[in-house]
Amino acid sequence: MTNSSIYENKKTGNVRKERSYWGDVVHRLRKNRMAMVSLVVLVIIIGLCVIIPAVSPYSIEGTNMEKQYRDQAPSSTHLLGTDKIGRDLFTRLFYAGRISLGVALAVVALECTIGIVLGSLAGFYGGIIDTIVMRVADVFLSFPFMMICITISSVLGNSIPTLILVLALLSWPSIARIVRGQILTLREMEYMEACEALGISDVKRIFKHLLPNVLAYVIVYATLGMASVILTETSLSFLGLGVSPPTPSWGNMIQEARDIIVIKSKWWYWIPPGISIFVSVMCFNILGDGLRDAIDPKMKR
Repeated sequence: MTNSSIYENKKTGNVRKERSYWGDVVHRLRKNRMAMVSLVVLVIIIGLCVIIPAVSPYSIEGTNMEKQYRDQAPSSTHLLGTDKIGRDLFTRLFYAGRISLGVALAVVALECTIGIVLGSLAGFYGGIIDTIVMRVADVFLSFPFMMICITISSVLGNSIPTLILVLALLSWPSIARIVRGQILTLREMEYMEACEALGISDVKRIFKHLLPNVLAYVIVYATLGMASVILTETSLSFLGLGVSPPTPSWGNMIQEARDIIVIKSKWWYWIPPGISIFVSVMCFNILGDGLRDAIDPKMKR
């Protein structure tokens, strides 16, 4: 900094450190109270899902068929009561959160990986590669999503790896389209022409100079995608086509309350997992909207 600039800063009193792009994003996100509250709530939920099953004295699969331990209402011993075979529902609720959130994270990670790779190739090379990738994406997008999930799960069986693979393979076209669109724009920029003139390889141009500029949009998509996958997984588990008992998920915990008598008289079966799904999905959606507004303020309505 020159002497004159130091003098001017002292005179005006306006000394401000220049923020980076991501610094600006974080600054704008922190000003969004709803997004920050949602982030804190999600951190608390994830923390409880990690800690509670680890420290609980009750096993998630431990049963107690003695009559006095079955269908207990919430008490100091069992904070959310027990189910029809004596399992502690408080412990199972947070272990189920591990499963539902873990499945959602795995699906989003896999679909983003597939979508980023294919979208990058389509956007960078164009031509026949772009045509093939986009036509394949159109085919996948034309499938009735839930019906295909139900059909494949029925045929292949109810395992967590199968569920993750099916959901990811049916979801990648959306992120592929986003990445392709951004790269189609970025590849015409002057700095990309300079990279080509310098003889930088295609791989470096894609992964070092293009994808970092698309990362922000991928983060927004992934955050909103978590909410969508949680709803899909819990819906399939509720139908008996997702996570199979005795492994708990929020969906199959609600499934145990499908009887009208249970719904009326045993609220502890279905209200806690229902609230968990609602709060998690709402927080991911609000956080995703906040990230989108922070990354691109012009999109804010």
